[in-house]
Amino acid sequence: MGPSSANDSTLVAPETAASAEGRRARAVLNRFIYRTMLFSMGSIAVVLHRTLPWKSVAWAFAKLSARNLASLCGVRVRVHGLEHLAGPGPYVFAPNHQSNFDIAALLGYLPGHNRFVAKKELFAEPILGTVLRTLGMVPVDRENPLEAIQLLEQVARAERCSLIIFPEGTRSRDGALLPFKKGPFAAAILLKLPVVPVVCRGTAALMPKGGYLTISPGECEVFVEEPIPTADLVYDDRTQLRDRVRTVIAARLNAATARPS
Repeated sequence: MGPSSANDSTLVAPETAASAEGRRARAVLNRFIYRTMLFSMGSIAVVLHRTLPWKSVAWAFAKLSARNLASLCGVRVRVHGLEHLAGPGPYVFAPNHQSNFDIAALLGYLPGHNRFVAKKELFAEPILGTVLRTLGMVPVDRENPLEAIQLLEQVARAERCSLIIFPEGTRSRDGALLPFKKGPFAAAILLKLPVVPVVCRGTAALMPKGGYLTISPGECEVFVEEPIPTADLVYDDRTQLRDRVRTVIAARLNAATARPS
């Protein structure tokens, strides 16, 4: 038993070291891929938007680029529940926010023309702001809710685009679900748009907060839950709607935690 065990441990150790070295090398490669594609995709999208009369081309290119990014970085995105989007839309998508990879997953794999809603401060940055405006993202001033509603209505009604709003307001550091803000649900009620809870699961492990723009190979899932109508709701129902959406998302995340390994 003794010699055999010693020989076995000698065999296993190099494999473990090689595996760790491989993961480190892949992390460096993925960091290069991510940063390169982020710059090149943004630049090409800006050129397409400014030179072509068909503004939807830039959006289609961005969606394709997000899928290519996942593939090149060794990430498999599984999407469930698209059958729930059989209605005409537009919708307010309300996803949890575990990491920056949520944005790539939602951009690449949610169907239709969608617009992310972001705080207006991000649009003040020269490069990032240009890319955000090119892709039709919606700047929201939290200090001016009336203006925000008018902008969202323009996108949803006139352009017939769904809105993607992270109700947590920021990324979770440890993957745990944060408290939800009421703003997205007040907007959905005022605009009479159905709210679709969306669950991003596994993205925190792929691209944790503070990970220096590194994507680890692996798998994540996006769950599209059943839309919640808002046509019969009033402004005072915003808290109840918020809590209902958070309960749906928490249940999906907890179901994953409870699964046997």
